[in-house]
Amino acid sequence: MATAAATGFLLSVAVSCVSDAGGSVPEAAPGAWPLTGVDAAGADMARPALAVKVENSPAARPQTGLNAADVVWEQVVEGGISRFVAVYHSTLPPTVGPVRSVRPMDAPIAAPLHGLMAFSGGQAPFIEGARAAGLQVVQPETGPGFARVGDRVAPHNTYVDPAALLAQADDGHRAPPPAQFWFGAEPTAVADGARTGSLDLALSAIAEPQWTWSAGDGAWLRAEGAESAFETDGARLRATNVVVLRVDVVDTAFTDSAGTAVPETVMVGDGVALVATGGHTLEAEWSKASVGEPVVLALPGGGPVVLSPGPTWLELVPNTTGSVTVG
Repeated sequence: MATAAATGFLLSVAVSCVSDAGGSVPEAAPGAWPLTGVDAAGADMARPALAVKVENSPAARPQTGLNAADVVWEQVVEGGISRFVAVYHSTLPPTVGPVRSVRPMDAPIAAPLHGLMAFSGGQAPFIEGARAAGLQVVQPETGPGFARVGDRVAPHNTYVDPAALLAQADDGHRAPPPAQFWFGAEPTAVADGARTGSLDLALSAIAEPQWTWSAGDGAWLRAEGAESAFETDGARLRATNVVVLRVDVVDTAFTDSAGTAVPETVMVGDGVALVATGGHTLEAEWSKASVGEPVVLALPGGGPVVLSPGPTWLELVPNTTGSVTVG
């Protein structure tokens, strides 16, 4: 159970600079991409990270560009629908989308990257919360890189060009992101965890992702309920690591256009986690000291959790209404 005493959106804009005296803040290996731990093979890593808010309603599927993301966060929004925050650094696909509006938990999710965040719009306090967290906000009105496609209906038809958005980075947002997780050749879940073939998650009554380990692909393959999840190019959505964080979700004082309360995932605090890597799972703990600090994954007895190099998906499963089933 998370220990943060959050009561709403004020948590998301309360930025502080808490250092990690225990030394558990990850460090990137020399020559490796900081967000995946994959060898950069001499590529120029001197560009910022870009976080993009991607829709996941049935009308948004299949999405474009998710498999190119270094990190993807899945969260619950109004009505139990889930949305993604997809983070790009090592690979910049030509197109990502469909892109939707910002939510209060996006600021603490993206703030540790110190880069840019793209979304189609949003309520003014949420947009200002992203800026207050130190992110450079990019929206359709801030510059090029956004476009509406003709084969989808609004509001499911906004897409972005990541390279065009990163070209707008100002002087304070051009540095590459710091590492967010530990990576290594001996992942902790494989060394110390239990063999696992599947993860069945419920973020809500209608957001029920499943992940199945495929040894042939060397990856966890995603499904939306019982239906396999694909990108527009036909590739199955996949991840090297799937990290489940059990979180508190609270209603804010804000509502959407239908009058439904906007929920906020409480990101500052701590709780239990489940780490899935290489066909194994391991129980762990997560903590996040402040909006600007990364989520730290640790073993129950202390010590960092090491992930396998590659893309990581983080599933924010509510403590009270969500569930996690390991198969």
